[in-house]
Amino acid sequence: MLSLESKKLRRLHYRSGFDYAELEMTNTISKSRLETIEVEVRQAVATTPVCDVHTHLYDPAFGPLLLWGIDALLVYHYVVAEAFRFLPLSCERFWALSKTEQANLIWEALFIEHSPVSEACRGVLTTLNALGLDANQRDLPAIRQWFAEWKVEDYLERCLELAGVSTLCMTNSPFDDVERGIWERGFTRHPAFTAALRIDPLLLQWNEAVPRLAQWSYAVTPELSPKTVDETRRFLADWTRRIQARYLMVSLPPGFNYPAQTECAQLMEKAVLPHCRDYGLPFALMLGVKRGVNPGLRLAGDGVGPCQLESLENLCAQNPSNKFLVTVLARENQHGLCVAARKFPNLHLFGCWWFTNIPTVIDEMTRMRLELLGTSFTVQHSDARVLDQIIYKWRHSRAIIADVLVEKYLALAQTGWEPSNDEIERDVKDLFGGTFAKFCSPVSSSIDLPAKGFDGQGF
Repeated sequence: MLSLESKKLRRLHYRSGFDYAELEMTNTISKSRLETIEVEVRQAVATTPVCDVHTHLYDPAFGPLLLWGIDALLVYHYVVAEAFRFLPLSCERFWALSKTEQANLIWEALFIEHSPVSEACRGVLTTLNALGLDANQRDLPAIRQWFAEWKVEDYLERCLELAGVSTLCMTNSPFDDVERGIWERGFTRHPAFTAALRIDPLLLQWNEAVPRLAQWSYAVTPELSPKTVDETRRFLADWTRRIQARYLMVSLPPGFNYPAQTECAQLMEKAVLPHCRDYGLPFALMLGVKRGVNPGLRLAGDGVGPCQLESLENLCAQNPSNKFLVTVLARENQHGLCVAARKFPNLHLFGCWWFTNIPTVIDEMTRMRLELLGTSFTVQHSDARVLDQIIYKWRHSRAIIADVLVEKYLALAQTGWEPSNDEIERDVKDLFGGTFAKFCSPVSSSIDLPAKGFDGQGF
């Protein structure tokens, strides 16, 4: 049994460790073995390479689209939104400044004039500390100069090493003019990066997508005629092949419904889901984002709302041959999502997305998922938009995941079931990408597409 003090700390989402003497009295496993189990769990979590299944990072071949360095860390939309709690200027004036000027203002407001206790600010400092920089000197120009001396290729390898990440999955949209041009020209791909085909404009802004598709020689019209559906599927096929997409993805608002007669639902039903079935690819749904709650903040102005999980259940039930990767944004949806995943083997949960990527909620979500789903989910993704962030996001997450797993394995030991080190390592590998690999493995398909998947070392 846990000591009374440990129970109190548990409610506060901290860990003081187990009372091994009390645990030893409840079963035949020795105190030394219980302590060894904790060491083995923490070692496995600390050293197992991660397949980061969803990021907003780019292969170095994309040039300035790959964000990195101190100014990018500071002018990150999580931090920008927080800074406007203090900044005495309008959004218009802020965005008119250079990135360096914006970073200076944010540094002053959030790190100098106030203590950087938020998760986003602490993340900046964790990153700097891991890189060997002394941020305690409060010398932003010196930090900026340190980053200026790096080459991006070398810095990428350093970040991957410090984060313990083997593979990064990009978010790739053909509707982004800069990105599309790079894909069309072709480039030598970095082995750590793989692609996911993002189709938000196709599903959520159909009337605007139609003229763009037509411009790219796809014979589509606003009406979803058989010809338009066929051409939309040709577009999806062309881009799946071009970028070697490992899954398709979309972020959806709280009010998304399925089935429905909306363009979004009809395009899913007639084009996207058949395409995914043919190619053996999962369809990733990121549910619950409210775009432009405060448009002046730009990317930092999006909000959150509870989604309708009944629509997800309908998708899974009515399309049993499709695979769905899902994460949801609202805390209120997390329990229902876990219950849904228990009902549908074609539903795989991944990570703590965006506003849920804070220690309190990561702890709660990880604990809930383990208790309801065992190890049949992907415990985390970084959602990193700046390369350096993979360092802090994975360091912070690993610490929480280790605490939760230690508790679960020691509770397991109380039943008399002693997990071996090999079993612990197996489970952690599954949580860090192995289960995702098995879920995403293509089934038999008539389409000639390379069958790749996560294998613990990348795609």
